[in-house]
Amino acid sequence: MTQQMPLYPLLLAPKMSKAIWGGQALVERFHKPGSPEDTLGESWECWDENSVANGPLAGHTIAQLRATLGSALMGELDPARLFPILTKIIDAQRNLSVQVHPGDAYARRVEHQENGKTECWYILEAGADAALYLGWNRATDRAEYERRVADGTLGELLRRVSVESGQAYYLPAGTLHAIGAGIVLFETQQASDLTYRIFDWNRVGADGKPRPLHVEKAGDVLDFHAAHFAAVTPLTYELEGLQRTALICDPRFWVERIDVGAAGGEVNLEGMPLVAMALGEPVQVAYDEGVVDLAPFQSALIPAGLEHIRLCAPASREAGLLAAAPPADHDAVRRRLASAGVSVERSDAFTTQFAAARGAEEATVKPLAR
Repeated sequence: MTQQMPLYPLLLAPKMSKAIWGGQALVERFHKPGSPEDTLGESWECWDENSVANGPLAGHTIAQLRATLGSALMGELDPARLFPILTKIIDAQRNLSVQVHPGDAYARRVEHQENGKTECWYILEAGADAALYLGWNRATDRAEYERRVADGTLGELLRRVSVESGQAYYLPAGTLHAIGAGIVLFETQQASDLTYRIFDWNRVGADGKPRPLHVEKAGDVLDFHAAHFAAVTPLTYELEGLQRTALICDPRFWVERIDVGAAGGEVNLEGMPLVAMALGEPVQVAYDEGVVDLAPFQSALIPAGLEHIRLCAPASREAGLLAAAPPADHDAVRRRLASAGVSVERSDAFTTQFAAARGAEEATVKPLAR
């Protein structure tokens, strides 16, 4: 690690991605770079190749800073390994393809990649009839799946779930899914872009040709049980002057909404780097050496070496942010909830929602710590 390099909250320059199903919301309402004429689908907010946009480290990527800052940036994570989570804002003005992501074991064995892809969504905007497609409306099997893909009737088995802004959804690897039209959401996922496309609504890509499908590999990893997905039941608690709402608790990442008032409060980084994105109002991120302003829908990576930060929003009582991080260990979220006085019963009721990923997949997850 280079001892002389400064340490401060790192504002990140997003990577913008065009998509045939995207729109103009990322530029017009979420203040992202680009032209209003562009059909933008994704803003990659935090990933290994994002560049820093502020201070002395401006222009350096997270990958470069892993090498130079080491544990000061990564904490208990191995700085030689890819930053383990990726966050995005996704603007779905048309349906995304019906798809599935593999788990870690399949990704390593078949794709020779380190991670599969478990992910979660926080709904930022949803039209009046907006919906997600999550899993099967009844149990099926591979033979029926392949037959329905071939004859074009797969849509009859898709489970449609109406959504509202402020809801969170959890998608373990193996979940059949698609984001429906009229939704803008914040996605937290494992750092993987492995996607097996199954059905693309009979449309063509930018080149005028149908986009490739991955029916066989999808069949290898799909969960064919009947789905019972619903919005996560969140858990709200107070800690160090802040109202916090736990949304997701997975072995690979946790996600919370933190409401920030004028008085503000402190966040303990728990030995890990933290990804933070302000919601509709500016938020100030204070650390021992100064303050960094986080604009609405701007993301920052908070180095683990800062140990703690203070959040406040002098101009608004409505400000908030989404926070995501890899857990130091599988009990990190439970310890935080216990320190806030949350009962074991409430804590268990929240964490039990994510037990599905702690079964077959958990045994194959590589430890995050060195």
